[in-house]
Amino acid sequence: MHEFLTSDGSDAVPVTSVTSATLSAWLDEHPGSREWIYRIGFKADPGTFAFLPGSDGRPSAVIAAPTEGALVYAFAQLPTALPEGTYRIELKQNAAEATDTALGWALGSYGFNAYKKSKRAPATLVWPARANQAEAERIWRGVFLARDLINTPAEDMGPEQLAAAAKSVAEIHGATFNVLAGSALLENNYPTIHIVGRASSREPRLIDIRWGDENAPKVTLVGKGVCFDTGGLDLKPRDAMLEMKKDMGGAAIMLGLADALMSARTPIRLRVLVPAVENSVAGNAYRPLDIVRTRSGKTVEIGNTDAEGRLILCDALAEADSEKPDLLVDVATLTGAARIALGPELQALYCDDDQVANELLRAGSDVGDPLWRMPIWRPYRKELEGKCADLNNVAKGTFAGSIIGALYLAEFVSPTTRWVHLDVMAANTSARPGRPEGGEATGLRALYAFIRRHYA
Repeated sequence: MHEFLTSDGSDAVPVTSVTSATLSAWLDEHPGSREWIYRIGFKADPGTFAFLPGSDGRPSAVIAAPTEGALVYAFAQLPTALPEGTYRIELKQNAAEATDTALGWALGSYGFNAYKKSKRAPATLVWPARANQAEAERIWRGVFLARDLINTPAEDMGPEQLAAAAKSVAEIHGATFNVLAGSALLENNYPTIHIVGRASSREPRLIDIRWGDENAPKVTLVGKGVCFDTGGLDLKPRDAMLEMKKDMGGAAIMLGLADALMSARTPIRLRVLVPAVENSVAGNAYRPLDIVRTRSGKTVEIGNTDAEGRLILCDALAEADSEKPDLLVDVATLTGAARIALGPELQALYCDDDQVANELLRAGSDVGDPLWRMPIWRPYRKELEGKCADLNNVAKGTFAGSIIGALYLAEFVSPTTRWVHLDVMAANTSARPGRPEGGEATGLRALYAFIRRHYA
């Protein structure tokens, strides 16, 4: 059991849900609390709560107004807002609602404590009676894994450590694990992964996990694993570099998603590919206007060394596409342009398949992990024409940066492949219930819900 959920409700304080619309009726049913509620000024505004005093001086109950939005976050503010202790939610809920309540409580209990001890433990919740405990646990375990990997500083989360984390996930589920490092990338024709990572003292890697029945539908996940991005010779300014430990967020999200899918015994043939590099500055760093021949055979002229994510992804996508998977998904902290367009709370979804895109949008909405569909606008492809190579890794201008990034990746995926690209934030810029500031598994729960439904 985790310290924030328990099966022992013997001394639990009951928590009753009220809203501003139902508070008056609740007070009519509990007239003894009317004067107390009036004196403390409780209005049942979303996300607020109040203790009801007991005869012994201790609280007899809590009334709480759920937060607005997705059900999973309804009470996610309470684990850190309520004093330490054990509580139980008193609501008539079906299994899905009860599971969401437990999951939200867990997500709101998360803290990254590897380097600094938490000041307090989260409040503990008694498992809601009809909650699917296994389902809630596998989802929050995947989310926590992604958060922990993203939050870990780059000194302790380089390509080698990311590979070690991936190996641990594989071993838990009996998956096969392989990694190519350093010169082995060139020997096995992964030149763009090598060229981006070669300037670092920590060798670049391609992480490869395979799991499941070989006759099941193939689902391949590709995650961008840039463990730190200086921008290379096109060096980032200081403020931009402060966010770059999260540039391996796509890899972290895919590892968390894979952990959840394997734990659920999803009937798929799963493959996970993570190109893991550190984009550093050294005498052997790749340069603007260098040309690299990619795994696919296409040549790419380097217009900007800070557009490195799409370079490492293109080799991984070419390999993934060669197996003709039923579904190919990549997740990457690819562009700042996506955040300019959508802000930090919506993740950009690119997909040419209307059915898949609509199912994903619905899944994201259902679980409170929202996505927003963006166009793969083919007329912009001309912006990627290289002067001396088949492609440039950046556009000539500054418009439509996220679309341009998606168009670059599309060059390495067959038109017949069902392909999904998520350009994600992988972080919360401010704290909200269930979503603490710092690393976040943006898109993970939407993808999990979609894949589980699609391949049920």
